[in-house]
Amino acid sequence: MSASAAPWNELMSDDRFDLMGRILAAPSPIGLEAAMTRGVLEPHFRSFMPDSWAIHSFKGNAGIVVDTAPDAKDAFSVLVIGHADKIRMQVRSIGDDGKIWINCDSMLPTTLIGHKVKLFSEDPDAPGSWRTIEGGTIEALGAIHFANPDVRAGKSGIKAEMLYLELLIHGEDKQKQIEALGIRAGDPILYDRPIERGFSPGTFGGAYLDNGLGCFVVAEIARLLAESSGLKNVRFLGGIASHEEIGRFGSRVQAETFRPDVTIAVDVTHDLVAAPGVDDKRYEPTAMGKGCTLTHGAITSAALNTIVTMAAKEKGIPLQHEFAGRDTGTDAMAAVLASVDSAAASIGFPIRNMHTISESGYTPDIDAAIYAIVESLQYMDRMNNGAGITADDLRTSHPRLDGAAHLTHREPKS
Repeated sequence: MSASAAPWNELMSDDRFDLMGRILAAPSPIGLEAAMTRGVLEPHFRSFMPDSWAIHSFKGNAGIVVDTAPDAKDAFSVLVIGHADKIRMQVRSIGDDGKIWINCDSMLPTTLIGHKVKLFSEDPDAPGSWRTIEGGTIEALGAIHFANPDVRAGKSGIKAEMLYLELLIHGEDKQKQIEALGIRAGDPILYDRPIERGFSPGTFGGAYLDNGLGCFVVAEIARLLAESSGLKNVRFLGGIASHEEIGRFGSRVQAETFRPDVTIAVDVTHDLVAAPGVDDKRYEPTAMGKGCTLTHGAITSAALNTIVTMAAKEKGIPLQHEFAGRDTGTDAMAAVLASVDSAAASIGFPIRNMHTISESGYTPDIDAAIYAIVESLQYMDRMNNGAGITADDLRTSHPRLDGAAHLTHREPKS
């Protein structure tokens, strides 16, 4: 396939965009991910997977893993992980004035104001049954007229403890009206904004690209493997993890359960070229529209990164490079946090406005990540003259910098 006709240079079809939208729209707050994993992704996997594949589930969380070779437990295995959990707001307390006070978790308080949300609550009269309340908005001040002068002038901002859910409760006994609905502390609240195509070709925006996009990538990798001749020597494990946003806890369980030879996280990263006010920080120039990203540093494997780089270069897949210090910030940490010996990589795609209601991305960047991983899997599958990569290949392929060649000055290519 020529680079000009490659999928990562084309705009996403309506069918695939619809699937991506359904994955991102599934109500899957941290700890309650089953709407995405069991409600959307599991039926999707079963719609195309061969009978020889399997889907694994877990007791303590709602993650799932699609497995291309469940009977080949000794085969070289690659766990590719997207995480299904969404950052959520939560009910803290109910005021006698009808305000439902909330926390904002990992979102800037200012970005929440005025946005529509959905509250999910377990029925106190029927434990195990859940209800949803729609139409509420997140507020903090009520109106500019009630703000102090510094807030009105933009000299100070909105604090997390100022946030509340406005359901427009009125009349007598406002607090009792809310309590009668069964709303309680800890109830999760999510943005109510599905993705939609953006103004510029190939762009799209909405809530929860972090990290429904990683789950979409895992689903597409599985589909492409099922539609092709598959992998002869490599066992693909497509992980949809839970609890990433509070410590990568779900992926740790998956890594310990399957003990993969390779762990690859798929997650969003920042468009640092377009990020406002960060010029003095000298960030790496990752940008939306220039392909997927590959992380260097932290616990990532240099040898595995070389495989990904070679596979992408061979097919002309655009690849950007970023760095991490102590921690990748993604599920690439899963195996090492679970004390499992596994070569790790972190692959992403730059988005804008992370952790807001208007997260935005570029579909060819998503496809670049999909095909970079598929090509890497196929590259590993045909190594050693078709016998496939082995664990010893990873053990003996760590770069030796004591043998690095001396580099002298070179004139730039014209």
